[in-house]
Order: sequence, then C-alpha cells, then structure tokens
Amino acid sequence: MIQKVLIAEDHESSNISIQKTLEELEIGHIDYVYYCDDAFSKVGNALNTGNSYDLLITDLYFEEDQVPQKIDGGKALIAAVRKVQPDLRVLVFSAESNPYMIENLFQKYEIDGFVRKARNDAKELKKAIETIAANQRYFPRHLMQLINQKNVHDFSDFDITIISLLANGLMQKDIPAYLKENKIKPSGLSSVEKRLNLMKQKFDFSNNQQLVLYCQSLALI
Repeated sequence: MIQKVLIAEDHESSNISIQKTLEELEIGHIDYVYYCDDAFSKVGNALNTGNSYDLLITDLYFEEDQVPQKIDGGKALIAAVRKVQPDLRVLVFSAESNPYMIENLFQKYEIDGFVRKARNDAKELKKAIETIAANQRYFPRHLMQLINQKNVHDFSDFDITIISLLANGLMQKDIPAYLKENKIKPSGLSSVEKRLNLMKQKFDFSNNQQLVLYCQSLALI
C-alpha cells in the first residue's frame, strides 16, 4: 500500500498534475519539492522520524537556476535516496523517450516504474501508481516493444566500432585500414561487410545510413 508520496519536480504544472492524480487515488500524505537536494533531505528526515515515504516520483532533468545543488538530477537523486532507504519505491515521470536510456533506469537504478510526459499521461501515471502499489513494476508496453526491437541483435564491440566509424564519416572501404592500424581484429573488408550486412538484414535496412541513425537513436554510439 502507498500512503506517503514525495514528488520531485521543478515544473509547477507537472507538480500540480501529479498531486491531483495522487488525490484521486486517495493517497493521504503528499509532499512536493522543486529541487533534488530538498528531496534527499525530506527522505532522510522522514526516515529518521520513523515515518518514511512509500514512493518517490521524480523527473530526470531539473533546470539550473540561482540555487546551487549538490544533487544535479533525477538519476543522482535515485542513487542517493536508495543509499539511505533501499526499499523506497521510485517512479520516474519524464519526457525522456530514448528506450536505451529508459531500459538503463530499470537495470542500473532498479526503478519501479516509468511514465513518459505526453498526452494522457495522467491516466498512465494513475495506472503506474496502482501497479507499483500492487508490488509490481510498471513498464509501458510501447517502450517494451522498442527495447525488444533493440534486442533483436546483440551488438558486439566490433559492431559498435564499425558503426561509429561510419557515423564519423569514414567510408566503408577505408574501415579495414583503421582497424589494422589500431590492431582491431578482424580487420578484413569482407569481415566488415559481413557484419554490416547481417545487421541491416536483421533490421530490414537497405543502407548503412539507416543503421547509423538507428544506433544513434538508441544511444549505442
């Protein structure tokens, strides 16, 4: 059961929207802050008084202003609060759309849910909180599909190297010379062509540029 929630959100409109959703769910104790340092302090103080938070709802990105902060963003906040309260459940509410970045939040930071700021996000936010309250992780279906698409191919270090070289403007025919110079194996043109053709075939791409753009969208390069 979720009875006490802390919101860390620097945009007032988003903050109010989250509070309204929580009130509709009849959550009795709602606190909100605009700065990550304040959120960390509230989590620590609540823990020390024996009245800890059940859920932290946080954005990832906070705009800088004249108030100096030790904790500069949502990821750092999640890591900090988990050190003092490991069982604190965390829901990220952010405009972030990169599936690789979102997957990393679940794997590295072990968040309990993610909701993207968009149209109808209030409905999804409500669903996410209800799911987390039932001791389950909330992972939006459309993001799962994007991540599963990424996992169609297990990108090797060699794959990332040759795609990065293409992204940096190196012609495919010139890649073997770079590989040989940097003692990267395999270094033959046929090996490079085979890997590129394999990846393009798996993703149904017709050229290298499509492959480069796709990998950039996933923050792989």
